Amino acid sequence: MKSDSQRAKIRVAVVDDHTMMREGVRLFLENHLEMACAWTAANAAEAVQRVEEDTPDVLMVDISLPDRSGLELIKDLRLLQPKLAMLAISMHDERLYGQRALKAGARGYLMKNAPQQTLENALRRVAAGNIVVSEEMSEEIMRAFSAGASLKSKDTISDLSDREFEIFMLVGQGKSTAQIAEALKISTKTVDVHKMNIRAKLGMSDPGELAYFAIRWAEGGGSNRE
Repeated sequence: MKSDSQRAKIRVAVVDDHTMMREGVRLFLENHLEMACAWTAANAAEAVQRVEEDTPDVLMVDISLPDRSGLELIKDLRLLQPKLAMLAISMHDERLYGQRALKAGARGYLMKNAPQQTLENALRRVAAGNIVVSEEMSEEIMRAFSAGASLKSKDTISDLSDREFEIFMLVGQGKSTAQIAEALKISTKTVDVHKMNIRAKLGMSDPGELAYFAIRWAEGGGSNRE
């Protein structure tokens, strides 16, 4: 039987394939007076099973997982557990994945190099039902709402699906088709189809143009195509 103090704690679960990250967050939570680690998982499949067995107050989800995209996991869990509060975490700048994570169903986005105090505040706010993003991203979202469809029409990257965007990012990292297929556990033919669709959406006919633009875009921190 749990005591009142234990029941009052915010129960956080962590989904991340990096052992050091999982253990680091687990130790942080276990030593926190107001929080506790419900469980940890190394991949999406394990996370879905654990959520069904023991739903936490907050689920921290890494965007990059070995078996599938963290964004897809967030979408699935949003359907299975609509009230589950999720915080997306990533090594990538929030300008690249922040808005996609919120659209998928996360209540916040946090970079892995954020200070512990920032993580603590984010977990508290997400558990309370609030949205957690940086001031810069908040301003960007407000600009998007105020500009409406006119802004979206200028941002061709936003037309890409989450899987297409994931492949686009890997192309920007200089990965070959075979390397992308291996990383995402899909066939090279599927990667080629996605690349073709990406080029169509970005108005590109030359395969080399996609690689050049993807690398430039990634290096520029998510700048739109000129």
